[in-house]
Amino acid sequence: MTLKKGVIFSGIQPSGTIHVGNYLGAIRNWVALLPEYEGIFCIVDYHAITVPYDPAAMQERIFDAAVVNISCGLDPGKCSLFVQSEVPEHTELAWILNCITPIGELERMTQFKTKSEQHRDSVNMGLLDYPVLQAADILLYKAVAVPVGEDQAQHLELSREIARKFNRRFGDFFPEPATLFSETLKVLGVDGKSKMSKSMGNDIGILADPKEVWERLRISVTDENRKRRQDPGDPAVCNVFTMHKGFSRAGDLAIIQAGCRNATLGCVDCKKILRDRIEELVAPFREKAAELRANPALVRGVLAEGAARCRKIAQKTMEQVRSRIGLR
Repeated sequence: MTLKKGVIFSGIQPSGTIHVGNYLGAIRNWVALLPEYEGIFCIVDYHAITVPYDPAAMQERIFDAAVVNISCGLDPGKCSLFVQSEVPEHTELAWILNCITPIGELERMTQFKTKSEQHRDSVNMGLLDYPVLQAADILLYKAVAVPVGEDQAQHLELSREIARKFNRRFGDFFPEPATLFSETLKVLGVDGKSKMSKSMGNDIGILADPKEVWERLRISVTDENRKRRQDPGDPAVCNVFTMHKGFSRAGDLAIIQAGCRNATLGCVDCKKILRDRIEELVAPFREKAAELRANPALVRGVLAEGAARCRKIAQKTMEQVRSRIGLR
């Protein structure tokens, strides 16, 4: 039997519909890493309250995030899945790490600047402190690696720096988590220009029914230089072809590339092939999700068991942290 390499950690925001971009950019890669690592995956509800939200909808969003991730392959028998606020040590460690993290480093975070522009009426301490809580999430379980997209690389490097600061001051304790850049696809929204996002209305839900998937694909922007059916196109600049690389077979890709370049395959036909390939993959996911929604106690049980396992790890870590910093 091959020994696993250690813990990997990643967080999942309960921020609404989980879409094709989330699946191709994150969930698929997490599932692929489970044979090699002990996986801990957290529904980060504390992170989700840093921007305006509807409190009445939060529990439903948490439940939906659990359903989708389990349905798409995060097998509770092979990893831990839990809700962040169920393990209070996350925020306790975040406070301690706050005390060694310079404000200037947080103000330089690109995501803080972006979010501040998006939410000018709600630039709160949570937005600024987001990366410290993220570092606490990771370090609490002494994760050796974090699977991330490029947009989170800066935050992860800060987590590594925070670990170094703690170790220099209180003795070697936290490992510096490595960055696992999986082969992720940069899938844009149906507008072909901006990041796929439910809040922007340009997403394709990974568990959407076939009719809805087709409605979203049908209006998806392709190569804008291809004005007419007989115009040749360039798959390299086509977001629909990028999605094909995540869902379609190698043989499909070769046919689509050739057909696009020589204008023997129209964009509508290309989208129909993608629709069929998405359906082949996600139909079992939808069936699993329907089973889970029909048995909410099972989903809550998975989250409760995950929280219990992770709470034990977190409590042990915090006993050691408190001792090192002179509190107990």
